[in-house]
Amino acid sequence: MTSTLRFALGAMSLLSLGGCGYFDSREAHRAQIAMIGMTSNDLQACAGIPNSTKTLNDTTQIYQYVGTMNLPSASDSTIIPVQQLLNMTQVTLGGAGTTCKAIIRLDHDRVSEVHYAGDDDEIIGSDGICSIITRGCARQPEASMRKVNGGPFGPVSAFHSPAAPNQSTSATYNKQSGETVPNYTDPNRPVIVPRP
Repeated sequence: MTSTLRFALGAMSLLSLGGCGYFDSREAHRAQIAMIGMTSNDLQACAGIPNSTKTLNDTTQIYQYVGTMNLPSASDSTIIPVQQLLNMTQVTLGGAGTTCKAIIRLDHDRVSEVHYAGDDDEIIGSDGICSIITRGCARQPEASMRKVNGGPFGPVSAFHSPAAPNQSTSATYNKQSGETVPNYTDPNRPVIVPRP
């Protein structure tokens, strides 16, 4: 085999692996928009039971999901050193992530924020590993999910999380309940109505 053919085969295999990271990242970032407003029942129906939960107050909970992906390994042959090419690419470009923590905030039993943490980047894009947590919701959307249009190249990026919704920093003190309630100015945020 000529060196040009070896290089072409190696480049094609690396590009195909990187392409997977691109689409995984877009799927994870799309979920950060689509899941806003979901009920906790719908969230658990598509993403499963959270690994841990924390109740912050009477109306706010944090669900944490942890997903782990094994890194693929390829056996090297004498013709094409695939594993060596993969190792060099991951060292040079990064993207050898294996674990994602999805931290999901629920206000009044509805998802209000979705954040990702951990070593969760693939070769191309960011947070790609996190798509293993949100994949069930993306493939079979629940009734309380938002519809996110835009085709394969919009409105989300594979390289950064969507912008946080605009919200005011002001709050109102409720004299009857003795609570301070934030005043959200973004019409896309879920409406938070106190339970009687």
